[in-house]
Amino acid sequence: MLKWLDSIPLSLLIIAAVILGGAPFIPEPHIVEKIRMLANGTLSRPIDIFDLVYHGLPLLLLVLKLARIAQTR
Repeated sequence: MLKWLDSIPLSLLIIAAVILGGAPFIPEPHIVEKIRMLANGTLSRPIDIFDLVYHGLPLLLLVLKLARIAQTR
């Protein structure tokens, strides 16, 4: 079921998570801003929801990949 996740190189996920998770680096990463909006209940505009998914997906995939590696060892 998760063979597609096994086929993604770990290095690619790390690079994508750092770049997309941290972009823009100054003044504050989008992912931090969107998570703060989610916690405050102000994440309602479609563009903000898309931004959260766009910047958070590489981080989520990296966590899933690391969990999968730990599970198989």
